[in-house]
Amino acid sequence: MCCLSHCYSFLSLYPLSLLPPATVPPPPPPPLISPSLTALFSSLYTPLAQQLPREPVEWRRSYGRAPKTIHLEANFIQFKEEFLPKEGNKALLTFPFLHIYWTDCCDTGVYKAHVRDDIMRWHGTLRLHGSADWVIIVAETSNAKKKSKTNILPRSTLVDRIRNDFCNKQNDRCVVLLDPLKDSSRSRESWGALLLKLRTLLLKSFTQNLGRFEDDMRKLREKRNLPGWSFCEYFMVQEELAFVFEMLQQFEDALVQYDELDALFTQYVLNYGAGDGANWLGPFCSPVNSWTGLLLRRPIDMESRAAIRRGEASLLELRSYLFCRQCTLLIFLGRPWEVTQRALELMHSCVQELCLLEVPVVEGALDCWVFMSCLEVLHRIEGCCDLAQLEANRSHTVGLWAYATDKLKSLGYLCGLVSENGPQSEELNRTVDLLAGLGDEKPETVHSLQSPYKKLKQALSSVEAFERHYLVSLAMKPGFLRGDSLSARFYRRRDGNVFQRKGDPGRAEVFLQDALRSYLSEGWSLLVTHTRKQMAECQKRMGRTEDYLQTSVLLASDANLTIEERKHFCQEILIFANRSTDIKGKHNTYLLMNAFAQLMQVQFRPSTAVVHSGAALQVELHLRSLMPVAVHLEQLAVSVHFSLKQGGTDGKARETQSRPGTVLFPLGNSSVIPPSWAVAGPSLVEVQDHSPSDPRILSSAGVVCNNTHLVMRHNDSGPSTDMPSRVSPVHVAVDNGVQMLKTRDVTLLPGNNSIAFSSQEPGTYKLCQLCATVGHIQLVLPHISPLVQYDVYSQDPLLSVEPLTDTLLAGLPQRAKVRLETGHYTVKKGDALQLSNIDTMPILTAPSSCFSAAILDSTEGWSRDCLLSIHSSEKVTRISLPPTPSHHVLEFQLEMLCVIPLGCDPPEDLGLNEGARHRLRRSSHPNEPMAIITQRAVEMSVDCPWSIYTTPIFLTFHIPFKARHQLLSAGKRKYIQVCLQNVSGVNFRLTDLRLTETQQGPSLKLQSLNAKTQQLVCSQQSVYCVWDVGWKEDKPACLQCVFSANFAPASEKDPAFHPFNYEFQLERVMTLYTMRAEILPAAGEQHCRSGVLCGLEMSITRLVVPDDDEGKADEEGQTEEFPTTNTKLMYKVTDSSGSWAVCGRSSGLVSMPADANANHRVQVELMPLFSGHLPFPNVNVFQYLPNSASSDSCVENNALPLPVLLDDQVDAASVPRLGSVRRTATGEQRSGGLHMPRLEPFRPGQVFNHSQGRQVLVLPSVDQHVLEMNAT
Repeated sequence: MCCLSHCYSFLSLYPLSLLPPATVPPPPPPPLISPSLTALFSSLYTPLAQQLPREPVEWRRSYGRAPKTIHLEANFIQFKEEFLPKEGNKALLTFPFLHIYWTDCCDTGVYKAHVRDDIMRWHGTLRLHGSADWVIIVAETSNAKKKSKTNILPRSTLVDRIRNDFCNKQNDRCVVLLDPLKDSSRSRESWGALLLKLRTLLLKSFTQNLGRFEDDMRKLREKRNLPGWSFCEYFMVQEELAFVFEMLQQFEDALVQYDELDALFTQYVLNYGAGDGANWLGPFCSPVNSWTGLLLRRPIDMESRAAIRRGEASLLELRSYLFCRQCTLLIFLGRPWEVTQRALELMHSCVQELCLLEVPVVEGALDCWVFMSCLEVLHRIEGCCDLAQLEANRSHTVGLWAYATDKLKSLGYLCGLVSENGPQSEELNRTVDLLAGLGDEKPETVHSLQSPYKKLKQALSSVEAFERHYLVSLAMKPGFLRGDSLSARFYRRRDGNVFQRKGDPGRAEVFLQDALRSYLSEGWSLLVTHTRKQMAECQKRMGRTEDYLQTSVLLASDANLTIEERKHFCQEILIFANRSTDIKGKHNTYLLMNAFAQLMQVQFRPSTAVVHSGAALQVELHLRSLMPVAVHLEQLAVSVHFSLKQGGTDGKARETQSRPGTVLFPLGNSSVIPPSWAVAGPSLVEVQDHSPSDPRILSSAGVVCNNTHLVMRHNDSGPSTDMPSRVSPVHVAVDNGVQMLKTRDVTLLPGNNSIAFSSQEPGTYKLCQLCATVGHIQLVLPHISPLVQYDVYSQDPLLSVEPLTDTLLAGLPQRAKVRLETGHYTVKKGDALQLSNIDTMPILTAPSSCFSAAILDSTEGWSRDCLLSIHSSEKVTRISLPPTPSHHVLEFQLEMLCVIPLGCDPPEDLGLNEGARHRLRRSSHPNEPMAIITQRAVEMSVDCPWSIYTTPIFLTFHIPFKARHQLLSAGKRKYIQVCLQNVSGVNFRLTDLRLTETQQGPSLKLQSLNAKTQQLVCSQQSVYCVWDVGWKEDKPACLQCVFSANFAPASEKDPAFHPFNYEFQLERVMTLYTMRAEILPAAGEQHCRSGVLCGLEMSITRLVVPDDDEGKADEEGQTEEFPTTNTKLMYKVTDSSGSWAVCGRSSGLVSMPADANANHRVQVELMPLFSGHLPFPNVNVFQYLPNSASSDSCVENNALPLPVLLDDQVDAASVPRLGSVRRTATGEQRSGGLHMPRLEPFRPGQVFNHSQGRQVLVLPSVDQHVLEMNAT
């Protein structure tokens, strides 16, 4: 912003100057010098001052600093020579940046007589003072033209003269303003050019002068180590720069200047403390006589600034003024929460700087200054933020509230306001001195009822007023500390000390309790110890016996206290226990055991924690006493939950154990966080549910957490029974279980102790609580975590059969281990197992034989051998058992053999009905894959002496081979091929590979084409065998054959071979038709050529008459209406190799006569696509089965000759497709009874293709292009 002033020269002259804004108030309108020019400038002053800052300009600074966009404001003042800067003047606020000379002269004579001389004097004055920033504005108005119409010169001539006289090298220093009072395009254009020129010249001048000012300021700062340098003088210079940046609304740059001043002063104070002092610090070391606090309600504290300029400001005044300016700029920048942070740093640093400079300060003065400053900052923040912002950012003001409360408490101690007897005379005098140092209240806060000045005076006026203000501060702190619970509770202990000194232990304990929770959550062990001592004192004064005893237990085990202090609190407990035993009817006092003793581990004997009924189980507890002296316990009891549910072998301790039979418990530091207070890990227990019918079958499994009350709880959710530091009495719930493991007269020595218990009754026991009794005091551990349990069980016998190999193979003798877990049952002499014999799996034993067996003891880890006898009969195999005690294991082995079922006929135990068996038989054609039987399940029933029910035993045997068969044809000759695949993991040796028929009376001639009589078939490999089939008499309707072989493992030296049989059946094995195909080249060609049509001639010949193969109605759909004289066939030509293109019709129907050796020929056009030896296309023949009387219309009359019949064949599109015939027919039968024909494929071998696998030579096409060549 710049200011415009003017001075009188001549009537037509009007010199002006531009200065920075807001340095002096805007002047009144210029005095009346020239009526026309005064009226002109008066009308232009307001729009010029308003429109100049309207458009932004880009400000580029030196030293590579980033450009910024600013708005230039200016004030216009009348030109006076005393406004021009003198040499050595560093004032930047009153510096005239641009000088303007206004003239509306249009007469040449006036210009020569007066104006030119006045401009020369003005210009000379500027040059004399070194000011080169000026501009001349020529205002041309219509009124001036009318008055000097006779002597007027053209405007260009007058402007050119001014430029020639004053602006030879700076033509832009002369600007013409055309009719500024008129609203025309020329006037607006001229006005815009004037504003642009003023912004440009003003910014250029401002940048140059600002750069010179910064250089001068930098030079002044570099002289700071020279004698006579003054920080106050430098402070005023750099603040000038900050004011300029603030006027330009560059608040960040202005804040940087104050931060640099702050850092510079702090560095000098630190150097002074290190012994390197500066002379100018002397005034700042003077005694502090005023401690009025910060004053943030003024933008600029002119009184403090004047004191700094004079060098009379104290340290607190300098710091207060500097922070006031920083606070104003931070609020302008929208960073009010940074003000709170800087305020805390300021107050702490001021206290330290006063100590470093050794400034004499009245005791309590700094507390008054800090208290008032904190409240002033908080008031300033509340004034610039709304309630939502304050609520969301309360954590930023927590430090100020806490600091203010702390200083108010210090003043209360100092002035005797926090004591039981009230303030004394000395403390009253101190209060008067402190109030005197506050001085008079500032005018800005006189009318405010909640000003820091009034609050402090009221708080120090009386004990009641102090307590009221202090309670208000305490009430404000938790609200502001809502987002920081740790900081909120950190100050609770200090607040508790206040009420403790005032003789109010009830209030003190409330604050101490909150502080203790905070210290426990963070693990501050020393603070926990000191707070507990204070709480014990409060509880003792209030007569809270149970709370006092619980706190005494914690303090007696606290390692931060001395041995004498710990013994003192331990004696307090024992004295109360001994005193209460003498009082009859005295109720028990329940305390938590966490701090009295720690449960280290639980050890079981035996280590499995599982014993059967009648055996003894010993439970040994290892306790670590935290008391400093030996404590005699009248009784130590473990409360257990008893359940009759049998645990079996699953009743083991399921926790992680360092060694078998030992459960460890996590340790904790009793002085900080007892183990039961800490966040416990989840105690997970596996739960399994077995099937009632078969204990080996697992029905469900899961995981259960037994200590969810510890894992899921929140630390600050409220008091719990595991927290002995709570205010209310600890109501410990003692679990009086069905079973109690007790021991009496136990002395716990300091350190580790061992106590043993025993139990023999059957059931499942879970350790729940531990209770130690000392007089009428019972120390209770409410929860034992992780969960510990043991089982005394009664187990039923369990019989199981386990194979000795991974898989059991059918057809070979296999051995299995029989395991009998006796459980609670004792096997007596004469007890036996009776196994029911089944045909599919006989037991391979002699009629009467003895086998060895082993009796194991899992608990003791020993075994012994014995003999058992086996007696077999036709229906039952009886195994006599040796005498075996309870809870032992009896093991022996059996050898058994599973019979391999026949291949095609599924066994009875497969669960197939008759229809399924019939379909399986019908599907036994050469395309049938491997045999369907891959394994065989065998169920064996066992009668046991301990149960009236039969025990089922299930075994699964895997068949080692898979077999398949295939019918091969060569014309009329037939061959049978059998493939035998080894699907097991064992290599076998095969012998006696034979194929026989099963019909009564031999009708076949089977000639083996296998060269080897003995074969080795490895795992996952196959063996193929082929036989030539001939007929002795008439052809049979079907072939029923059995493939048999003997096999034995190849690894055996003296193998014992076992039979393998595969039975299968073949139907419709005769060859009905033969088909020959020939590919004929085009006419006149010897060979076929690619791209040229050629013919495919197919010849279909019937080999047998219909009476033998087709005379009878077929069960698949033939009807009586179907004529037996002719047979309709359908052919289809396809090419799967992509070498041929079928041209025209690719399929059709033919009618075969019923005579033997009847022949039919069909020709199809083909085009080879490539050259070379190409395979013949595929020709498929189907049996066409019409289902209606009108189906003969699909084929031409049989009386027609053969060529006509071939030409008039039905197109393939009129014949339903193979996959859709049945669906279409079925749908139409439902709708209207219309029957559709269908296609029936021949079985393999019924149609023999003589051209299968043939190839034909195809030559490339002839290239008939003419190639012209010219030779020169």
